[in-house]
Amino acid sequence: MADLDDLREGNNFGLDTEVKNQSFYLKGCDNLDWGLKDRLSRIFNKKSGRTVMLAFDHGFIMGPTSGLERIDLNILPLAEHADCLMATRGIIRASVPPTYNKPICLRSDAGTTILTELNDNVVIDVADAVKINASAMAVMLAIGDKQMEAKTIANLTHAVNQGQKYGIPVMGVTAVGKDMARDARYFSLASRVCAENGANVVKTYYCEGFSNVVASCPVPIVIAGGKKLPELDALELCYKAINDGASGVDMGRNVFQSEDPIAMIQAVKGVVHDGLSPAQGFELFNDLKG
Repeated sequence: MADLDDLREGNNFGLDTEVKNQSFYLKGCDNLDWGLKDRLSRIFNKKSGRTVMLAFDHGFIMGPTSGLERIDLNILPLAEHADCLMATRGIIRASVPPTYNKPICLRSDAGTTILTELNDNVVIDVADAVKINASAMAVMLAIGDKQMEAKTIANLTHAVNQGQKYGIPVMGVTAVGKDMARDARYFSLASRVCAENGANVVKTYYCEGFSNVVASCPVPIVIAGGKKLPELDALELCYKAINDGASGVDMGRNVFQSEDPIAMIQAVKGVVHDGLSPAQGFELFNDLKG
């Protein structure tokens, strides 16, 4: 058992030293099976090593929230500009044409909604991920939630067990509840717990000191967009995260609730893949708008 009286916060993250013994282009993935690497290479651009994921799985807890009223009208026009689509199996089957040939990060747990207490989730059958030809499975962890922490960690480990069996990577998604701090110490803990339990990718939130979060996580991190921000602020969020070592973004509301979602996702791609500054990305957004 860890001695909580002498639990010392990490302070030597080797920020100036690259990860050693890396032949595959994604951090921490050298020793994975061929199928896992193949699926990850569908999600992460091989030139930049990064990804722009389009998340529209919000409906499984929020229902038809703004921007997700009609997937066919609001989301499908954005799909060609995303590196990967993150959604639930119901929406994928009902609304996303298989001819799009886009990598799918399948939301692989389901449970409570905004009408009750969140995070009481169960994991779907991995066979459905295989049938959908998912490139990854996403499972949420509620680190720090006294009621749901152990259950959600168990969900992740179960998904990892099944993913290893069938060659499907797992993305651990760190939830932030009302009693959880949004700081580097918390996100470092939550991200590391995901990786320690076998997640191949971690989705978490940007914060001050984010470079330490990335350095202490041995697998790629993508950031969640979170609540809707003004377009320039959202592009600054992307820029800061990439500059601090993130391997991409998984944007939802900051894209599909934008005043021009198609222009916005292209501006995000410019920042993530092409090294545009926030100002340059915003200029691109305005040039493409309308």
